[in-house]
Parts: sequence; structure tokens; C-alpha cells
Amino acid sequence: MKKVRYGIIGLGNMGRAHALDLIHEVKGAELAAVCDTSPERLEWAAEHLPDTVLRFSTPAQLFASKSIDAVLISTPHYDHPPLAIEALKHGYHVLIEKPAGVYTKAVQEMNEAAAQSGRKFGIMYNQRSNPLYQKLRELIQSGELGEIRRTNWIITDWYRSQSYYNSGGWRATWAGEGGGVLLNQDPHQLDLWQWTTGMMPKRVRAFCQFGKYRNIEVEDDVTAYVEYENGATGLFITTTGEAPGTNRFEINGDNGKIVVENGKLTFWRLRIPEPKFNAEFAEGFGRPECWKCEIPVPEGGGEQHKGILRNFTNAILHDEPLLAPGEEGIRGLTLSNAMYLSAWTDNWVELPIDSDLFHEKLMERVESSTFRKEAVEQRTFDVKGTH
Repeated sequence: MKKVRYGIIGLGNMGRAHALDLIHEVKGAELAAVCDTSPERLEWAAEHLPDTVLRFSTPAQLFASKSIDAVLISTPHYDHPPLAIEALKHGYHVLIEKPAGVYTKAVQEMNEAAAQSGRKFGIMYNQRSNPLYQKLRELIQSGELGEIRRTNWIITDWYRSQSYYNSGGWRATWAGEGGGVLLNQDPHQLDLWQWTTGMMPKRVRAFCQFGKYRNIEVEDDVTAYVEYENGATGLFITTTGEAPGTNRFEINGDNGKIVVENGKLTFWRLRIPEPKFNAEFAEGFGRPECWKCEIPVPEGGGEQHKGILRNFTNAILHDEPLLAPGEEGIRGLTLSNAMYLSAWTDNWVELPIDSDLFHEKLMERVESSTFRKEAVEQRTFDVKGTH
């Protein structure tokens, strides 16, 4: 195979951006086909994409065409797992947009299908290509920070106005999106939280405010506390209703503290690890000597979406290791599912979560969602050929 022939399902904002990147920016990739249930979006494809790009109105038609090698799924969240499973069954490599899905039960089925397929499976976690977070992961995984004691991420710069939510009836609804700030805005941070530290919590206690700042049915304000197996603790605070917002990630370990903020990486490095200092210091008041180290990181955010597309293409052509394996999408989703479940049950949630209980609680909210079930059925792709 000299080139990977891609087919994109879903021509919303991200699908269109991916289409143009595949045409102009990704060596070894070829945009062979697009698929959308919307005639207007297929008209956009006819106007803006080369005549050689095939256009399909259903995934079933795309899958049956055998005109592609890989499928890029850029549809509403609920559709990611069923479309990925069907594409894998047809023998295609699959790259999905984030989040992996809405609930872990469906995502686990998708992961199992991928494991049995023998095909490449990736997820569009483009922030993993950001040198800032790559360097943070390197520092932690190498042991420079020592054993982690605490993680704190304040990510409150996701400001969204009421007009944003009013722009689509599916927005910020349980039936349309499956969640709010945790599922729409925060999937990258939830992924990076566990990817950079290499740690998943053992239990979660979260407090979600639903429609606190905007007239919506899903959460727009969250404070979550987590505990890790090694005794470390963590805090995750997020909202779409504050201005100005903050994006600050702190990780404290035996050897100091790392702060990620404003595109900079600062390592407050202890000359003597805190446990050693504490064991040897006998003068009462005092603290370890600390050096403020500005860690050099290349400017810019890295290759982002293009980087994931290039990596996924090279994985197919040259067996390059995936930067964002699709199977890892369940980790960030597990964190958001656990936060919802904790808020809904007003209790701690142990990991791994009870996926059946979560699905039951979610469906209760879908049934009473302001986004009508008929609209969901009309919007959702049906891999059997209707929509």
C-alpha cells in the first residue's frame, strides 16, 4: 500500500477540517470518500473537494463501496462506537473523533471489536501531539518528579454563552450530546490528566451543577475529588460559565512541583526529595531548598489534528506506534462517567465503574431530555443503511 484511502463519516466543522487536511497536509493519505446524511453537507463536499472524492448518504453505502482503506468518524458522540464496530467488521482501519463515546459499556464493545479485527484503531486526541504535554509526561514518567502526591487541574476557560447553546437543539442535552462540559469541552483534559501522570484514580467523588449558569439540562459546572492507589489525591474543576477562566495544571511529587499554565512548563525542583529532607532535618522550622526551573518547550501547540492524521497514516503504512490508540479513549470517558454517576447517586464511585448502572441512569435522563427522541433517531446514523 503506497497511500491510505480515507473515508470520512460526518461533515460538520471537524469533518470538513479533516477533509481539507487529508487533501493538502498529510503525506501518504488520500481522501477517497465522504459520507453525511445531510444533502447540504454533501453539496459542500461537491463544491469544495476534488471531483475524485466519492460522496455517500449512508455509512452502509460507504462501507459497501470498498473504495477506502480507513474510516475517520466525525459524527455526534453516540454514533462513534456503533459506526466504528461496523467499519471494523468490514475490514477498515478506524480513527474516531473524541470522545470515544458517551458511556463506557458501548466503548468497551468497540474496544473488543478493535482487538479482534487486526486493524489499526485510533482516537483524535490531538493534544497528545502538543510538546508541552509530551514534555510533562516525559518528566513524570522518567521519575524526575518522584512519586506523585497530588494533581490539581483548574480548567475554567471554556466560556460558552447562551447563544452558543441555542444554536442547535441537540446541544447540551442528554439525548443529543450525552453530557455537557465534561463530554463536550473536557475530553482532552481528562485524557491528558491520566496520560501524563500514568495514573487512574481508584475512586471519585464529584459535584456537578446542571444548568447552573445557562438554560441547559446538562452540567456546566463540576468539582471532582479523586483518590489514587498510592495515596495521592487529585482535584478537577471545570465550567463553561466563568469569565475570565483559568487553565492551570499542577502535579506535586516527592521531588517538587510541576505547573503547566499559559503555555509554559515550570518545575519547582527540590534539591533534596521531601521524604529525605523530612527524615534528616532536625531544626524545627525549615523546608527543602527549591529551584525554579523553566523547562524549554517548543513554541506552538505541535501538529495537533494533522499530527494525529500523519501518525495514524504512518501506523497503517509503516507500523509506526500510535500516539493515541483508540482503546485508550475509555480512560478519559471512565473519569467523566464516574463524575456523573457520583453526582447522580450523591456518593463515592469506585473504579472500574458499574457500567450497567451508569447506562441505566443516563437513559433515564435521555427519556426526559428536551431533545426529542424522534430527532435523535433522525440524526443518528444507522449502519444498516437508513438514518
